[in-house]
Amino acid sequence: MSERIVIVGGGIIGLATAWRLGQRFPGARVTVLEKEAAPGQHQSSHNSGVLHAGLYYKPGSRKARLAVRGIRQMVDFCREHSIAHDVCGKVVVAATPDELPRLKVLLERGTANGLEGLRWLSPEELLEREPHAAGVAAVFVPQEGIADYPAVCRVLAELISAQGGEVITRAEVTALTRDGNGWRVHSSAAGSNGEIHADRIVTCAGLHADRVAALTGRPRSVIIVPFRGEYYGIRPERQYLVRNLIYPVPNPAFPFLGVHFTRKIHGGIEAGPNAVLALSREGYTKTDLRVADLADALAFTGLWKFLRKYSRLSWQEVRRSFSKELFCATLQRLVPEIQVADLIAGGAGVRAQAMAPDGSLVEDFHFIEGPGELHVVNAPSPGATASLAIGEEIADMLRP
Repeated sequence: MSERIVIVGGGIIGLATAWRLGQRFPGARVTVLEKEAAPGQHQSSHNSGVLHAGLYYKPGSRKARLAVRGIRQMVDFCREHSIAHDVCGKVVVAATPDELPRLKVLLERGTANGLEGLRWLSPEELLEREPHAAGVAAVFVPQEGIADYPAVCRVLAELISAQGGEVITRAEVTALTRDGNGWRVHSSAAGSNGEIHADRIVTCAGLHADRVAALTGRPRSVIIVPFRGEYYGIRPERQYLVRNLIYPVPNPAFPFLGVHFTRKIHGGIEAGPNAVLALSREGYTKTDLRVADLADALAFTGLWKFLRKYSRLSWQEVRRSFSKELFCATLQRLVPEIQVADLIAGGAGVRAQAMAPDGSLVEDFHFIEGPGELHVVNAPSPGATASLAIGEEIADMLRP
């Protein structure tokens, strides 16, 4: 009988993994179990749609390696399957002289990671690319762009089916138990007995990655802390202020990229996101509350250590969440002409960020392996960009 591999989680990484496994093990039966009514309903579709080339990540890290490989694979995949994408390039702008050393570090990191065509821009050269941006210098990243990630998910699901695999939706996994050398996967859509036998399991559960991995009986060495990122749109008549992608130099005192401007693949300009603690792991609005999720976060000592370390900046993020004026003031550092009246309500995403007990964020992609099991515990941005490369890496790791 052919080997059966079950993937828990039908986001873009789970789908990419299933497709890569179907390529690598053509005789295997690959099954994806997704709790929602359709694949890719959370981080895969609640993001800015950016193709990240690997500028920010520590050279030699898994993030750097897979982002650089992954963006090439993703662009090729979009071309091959006629998925909307645009390699439009991005500028990272130093708004003040004190940001110049950090901008130079980014240029050095990008170069070390193998990015091609990076350029240091003078203020005049910046204005040639983004006529309404302001800064003392910028770095141009020509390989970056935007893509339709929900469409990528749909195509991957089709390709998995064409390989003989299956993507089962409305199939929440409730238990993972050892069964000899394999596993019994208990799911709400696993058939009359509620079980699927798997020779091997791979969990790619995103916002619930720590909990799903813990279903195997292993302790949670890190906890997923959900951070909501809120966006504004720009009124159509003011979208000329932004041509493509305008990013700030990240603040080293806060472990997120900061608010930026993004052109959307199907039209429009988005501004954001900020980063505030979500009250639910799937909490896309300020009022979304799930008591179990909030209690889990508040009981985690690592969160309190994180909040103590970043108390001032965390409070600034909360204030900006409730103040369009403060949000706009941050955007004006990049595009001075932007006004409060230009901002309209936008969407939001929730970042599944793994946090260690000491309050530090797990910076790199993080996998946990065991006999017949592999768990993707941390794969936030650039997870979507790198998804095909992540799937390839997992397939290599599962090779006997």
